[in-house]
Amino acid sequence: MLPSRIFFDNFFDDFEPPKKFDKMMKCDIYEQEGKYVIEMDIPGFNKQDINMELEDGYLRISAEKKSESNEQDDKKYVRRERHSYAKCERSFYVGNISEDDVKAKFTDGILEISVPKEEKKKETKKTIMIED
Repeated sequence: MLPSRIFFDNFFDDFEPPKKFDKMMKCDIYEQEGKYVIEMDIPGFNKQDINMELEDGYLRISAEKKSESNEQDDKKYVRRERHSYAKCERSFYVGNISEDDVKAKFTDGILEISVPKEEKKKETKKTIMIED
């Protein structure tokens, strides 16, 4: 008998992030006072490790950490996980806004980003005349 998982595989499983990053950059997004607020967990990174860019309506947040090796370290490690390279990234479509409108602060491993809500243009009905 074949496992039922074969028949019910989710097509999108292939697009999941690697498991080692599944706990990084988790976020909550909510509306508050005419703006969107993104609260994102970025544990283990410093403010200097985080980069935010706004391009073509997309806000891209990336975090990259490079650890320098300490040549004077006389320890003989059996396993070393905290001394490595890490990089993660997320993008959000925020619309046509200016970078001056985006506010961010980083406290205790949590990045809080405030983005103004893009005002929807009112649709107006226009009649087009057909010429003879």
